[in-house]
Order: sequence, then C-alpha cells, then structure tokens
Amino acid sequence: MSLAAEAEVRRTALILASAQAVIGSAVPIVLSMGALAGQYLLGADKSLATLPVTSFNLGVALGAIPAAAIVRALGLRQGFQFGTILTAAGGGITTLALFRGEFWLFVIGAMLVGIGGSFVQQFRFAAADNAPPQFKAKAISLVLAGGIVTAILGPQIVIFTRDLLEPTLFAGAFVAIIGLAVVGAVILSFLRVHEPLPPASRVSAPKTSLWTVVRRPKFAAALICGVCTYMLMSFVMTGAPLAMVGCGFSVDQATLGISWHVMAMFGPSFFTGRIIQRFGAERVVAVGVLLLIVCALVALSGIQLWQFWTSLILLGLGWNFGFIGATAIVASSYRPEEKAKAQGFHDFVLFGSVAFASLMSGIVYNAYGWEMLNWIVFPVCAICLAALAWLFAIKRSGAAELSAH
Repeated sequence: MSLAAEAEVRRTALILASAQAVIGSAVPIVLSMGALAGQYLLGADKSLATLPVTSFNLGVALGAIPAAAIVRALGLRQGFQFGTILTAAGGGITTLALFRGEFWLFVIGAMLVGIGGSFVQQFRFAAADNAPPQFKAKAISLVLAGGIVTAILGPQIVIFTRDLLEPTLFAGAFVAIIGLAVVGAVILSFLRVHEPLPPASRVSAPKTSLWTVVRRPKFAAALICGVCTYMLMSFVMTGAPLAMVGCGFSVDQATLGISWHVMAMFGPSFFTGRIIQRFGAERVVAVGVLLLIVCALVALSGIQLWQFWTSLILLGLGWNFGFIGATAIVASSYRPEEKAKAQGFHDFVLFGSVAFASLMSGIVYNAYGWEMLNWIVFPVCAICLAALAWLFAIKRSGAAELSAH
C-alpha cells in the first residue's frame, strides 16, 4: 500500500470519526432523555416509558438495509448527508411532540432519529471497506473513537439545554439534534466522492446469496456475539436512568452516569484496533463478554451512586471490546461485492434485537426492578461464550469455511 493510499484511508477514517462524534451525540440525548421524556408525556401507566428508546433502536434497524443501499447508490458523501437530513427531521418532530404533549408523535420522531442513525452505523463499515486487511480493525476503531467526543458532548448538551425551552421539559435537548445534524453534514462534505468497488469487479464477480454469507461460521458467530453484547448494553443502559432516578438520584446524576458509560464505550477505541491485531478479535470479544459479567456483579452488589456509575463504565468497556471485535470479524467474512447485503442484514438483525432489548428493559424494570435487569446478563453472556467456543473449535479443526477470503 503506497503512502498516498494510506494517507487517503486515514483521511477518510478521520472525517468519518469527526462526523460520528458530532452526529452521534444525538444518541446519548435520546438514550438519557428518551425514557424520562416518555414518563413526562405518559399518564398514570408508565410501563411504556422506554418505548421512545425502543423506537429509536427500531429506526436504526429498519434503516439498516436501505441506508446501505442508498450509500452504495449515491456514494459516501451524498449518501451519508442524506442521513443527516433524516436526523434533523427527527429532532424537529420530537421537539414538536414535547410542545404538543403527544407521546406517540414523540415515538415517531425518535424512530426517525434512529433511521438517520442507521447511516452513522455505516461509517465503521465504510472505513473498513476502504482499508487494506491489516488496517481494517484500526479503521473501525478510529471511527468509533469519535464516540469519546460524543460521550462528553451529548450529555453536556442535555444538561445545558434540557430546560432551555421551559415550561416544556426536555425540548431544548431535542431541538439541539437539528444543529448536530447540520454540523455533521458540513463535516461529511469533505469526503471525496469515490466508488469503493471498481465496476469491473462487479461485472466479473459471481453472485452470492445472502444465505451463503450468513451460514459462514465466521459471520454467524460474529453476528451472535455482536447482537448479544449490544442487546445487553441497551437492555441495562436503558433501564439505568430510570433506576437511578427511582433510587433518589437527580436527573443530572443519571445523565452524568450515561456520560461515563458512553465515554467507556468509545474511549478504548483509540487502542482496541491494536489489541485486536495483537491478540485476535475472538479473544478481545471474549474479554468484552467477561467485562459484561463483572458489570452485572457490581450492579447487583448495591444501589449507591458509585455502583451505578461503575457498572455503567464496565458495561461500556464490555460493549467496546465485544462489539468492535465482532465487527472486525464480520468485516473479514464477506467479499467486496457481498458487502451491501451482508452489512444491511447484519445491522437489521443487530438493531432489531437492540430495539427489542430496550423495550423489554422498561417492561422488566417496571415489573421486577433493577436487579432482574442485571440477572439476565448471565445467560446471554453464556450464549456469546458458546458461540466463541464454536468458532475456536472450527478454527482448530479447519473443518469448515470460516470466511469469504
């Protein structure tokens, strides 16, 4: 790889990381305020309070396949900028819903923010697809490292803007999403317009069915681990603000807990890629799963503020290792001509599962409390470890095709 080509790969990854940092700040706004705004808009029955967060995650799932197709059709720059328009529209609708006191309109707005977020989820794949094999994990980590800014910017926006449009609570935080989308669109305008897959390779490459890609052990195991780690992160994190406020802590303390959590999610990304290169993605995923188990143990040990914050930090670290490791495995399991269908299917299943997890978080919390949210971590982690053991066994035996390469 020439120095010029390597510089271009790094430039693309840095632009995507910067856009991730800004547009991605909409995520902690929805995650930290969505359930609380849902409680604010609902009547006596608060069991659907987490539905806006579920709707956001469902939007990411529903937008996954169309986003991959749109980005492929329009190119990186215009495709990703189209996503910022959807994010801005979602911010406007959620703000309007808060002013009008309409819960279901707020749910629709949150879903639209999620659909815009499905384009942001394509950033990591775009960076990996334009990088050589030895740089893929680093490219993914570099893009996700933009989330460290998100961890600071998003919660601070919530703290300084949520009461800005009083007496309508939370509206200031959601109107800020529009500004984030605009700034993100400007950053994305610096992407060079290029087609990652040369036309000649599209013509000559044989067509592969989606089922062929999905049944590869490498793709299947990575999908299981990615889905389980992301589901657990969403499941526990969505209920955490409700649990903290329910235990007498302030909204600001709950928001700062989410800030520490998001920082732990993305902060290690500066070196996760190097760790993956040295020890292998499968081992890094295993460490992530073990961190999720420790997170649940800390959460079950008590309900002091430090226990909430520490468990949320461990939850973020576990997600980082588990999700980036699983993404790196997925990115090496398909051919270039298969990427649109593979990535779209992966994110559809992933965020559909995450949406279900966030919905169940509110239902389980209201019915059984904070402890049950954390007890559920253990069997799901067992599924991840079983999938990893299966993948290690296949690698040792060499009895099946692991990937497309």
